[in-house]
Amino acid sequence: MKIDHQIITQIITENAHVLDLGCGNGELLSLLTQKKNALVQGIELNDEEMQKCVENGLTVLQGDIESGLVDYPDQSFDYVILNQIMQEIKKADFVIQESLRVGKRVIVGFPNFAHIKARLTLLISGKTPINEALPYYWFETPNIRFLTIQDFIDYCRKKSINIEQQYFLGKANLVKFLPNLFALNALFVITRHDYDYKQR
Repeated sequence: MKIDHQIITQIITENAHVLDLGCGNGELLSLLTQKKNALVQGIELNDEEMQKCVENGLTVLQGDIESGLVDYPDQSFDYVILNQIMQEIKKADFVIQESLRVGKRVIVGFPNFAHIKARLTLLISGKTPINEALPYYWFETPNIRFLTIQDFIDYCRKKSINIEQQYFLGKANLVKFLPNLFALNALFVITRHDYDYKQR
C-alpha cells in the first residue's frame, strides 16, 4: 500500500461519506470502501481512469473540478480528498475553497518541490529535478505549479484555514525533522475557520 494511501485510510473514520476529487483509477476509493466501509464517490476527468473506476463498481462522475462543485450542498461530505492533484490544476485556491464548502474536512496531499534532492539537482546540474515524487521530464510533466510544504502552510495562514493534522512523508516513513527539506510528499487535514467543531 502506498504510504499516502495508508495515512489517508488511517485519517478517514468508519462509515464516512467521502468525495475524492481527481480520483484516478479509484485505487484509494476501493481501499476506503474495504477498510473503512466508507460511502465513496469520485470525480475524474480522464476517460480511461474513469472507466477503470466503473469496472471496479465505484460511483464516479466525469467532470472538471475546476468548474466547481455546484451540484453538492454545503458540508455534504465528511471528507473531501485532494491527493496529488494540487500541482496539476490552475484554479488551486478555488478548488480548495469549494472543497472546504462541501466537505467538513479536506485532505490535501502533494509532492514537496523543496525536497533536498530537488534543490541539489537544480543547484548542481541546472536541470529540472526528477525524483520519486517528481518522476517526469520537463516536456511531459502534468505539473503546472510547484508548491512546497511551507508554501501551503503560508497559504492556510493567509486564508484563515485551520490545519488539523499534518504528515510529512519520505519513501516509506514519516519525516519528522525539517520536513520542507527532507519530505518527498505532504498530507494536510484542513477545515474552514468557521467550522462548527460541535458537529464532529
